[in-house]
Amino acid sequence: MTEQSPSTGRGPGDAGGSDDAHRRPPGVDDRTVEAVGKLSEAFEWIERARGRLYDFHQLIGRADFIVEEAADLLDGAGHAELAQELRTDVIGRNVLAGRWTFQVVEEFDDTYHRPVAAVEQRIRDALLAGRRHVFEAELKERRRSRGRAGHEASPRDVDGGGA
Repeated sequence: MTEQSPSTGRGPGDAGGSDDAHRRPPGVDDRTVEAVGKLSEAFEWIERARGRLYDFHQLIGRADFIVEEAADLLDGAGHAELAQELRTDVIGRNVLAGRWTFQVVEEFDDTYHRPVAAVEQRIRDALLAGRRHVFEAELKERRRSRGRAGHEASPRDVDGGGA
């Protein structure tokens, strides 16, 4: 006998119209799906933080070149000493002790992002056969209005096709 999930009203592993890539593997309980879903959510926040770190990297890099333009303009306006101060004290300056932003990004990737990504993948592999977004796929099945345009289970259900 298959135990029904209180949150879905279906047995575990039954994601309705969900495709196999997102369907709960047989025998996986609700708490496991929820726990792995929570871990995936956390990793999405880590990815967003990583994106902000790349934003920081590019923003500082662009600012450094703009400061150089300001130094050139100061030189052209007859302020050679101030222009030189920008060139020696600001342009090319480390953002952290001994580090430019590319080094900050690399250290974050090596020290935090890659190891966390590897653990998240190992847990999904061990508990959900590597499947991603199982929790969200089941949530979609609970929330969509079957038979309504714009509420199809997957791209294949839209006008008989899709990617």
